[in-house]
Amino acid sequence: MAERCGITERTVRAIVADLEAGGYLTRTRGTDGRRNRHRIDISSPFRHPADAGHEIAGPLALLAPGADTASSGGTEPPAADGPVRGR
Repeated sequence: MAERCGITERTVRAIVADLEAGGYLTRTRGTDGRRNRHRIDISSPFRHPADAGHEIAGPLALLAPGADTASSGGTEPPAADGPVRGR
């Protein structure tokens, strides 16, 4: 993920930790016991007061066209296994 975004792995870990702390992501151990599995809560509101009342679902739909958010009741897109390691 870091390489694809052009940032360091350390920065990715910090961003993921911030998103987890804010309630945007939940992390579980993957079935292989090594990788983490992250689930996005798309019903989470933006934190900035100027964006109050808006969910993150809209912008995520632009970033991940074709993701089926309706299959999980519209609250979470399919979880993604990622190469984020540590923690």
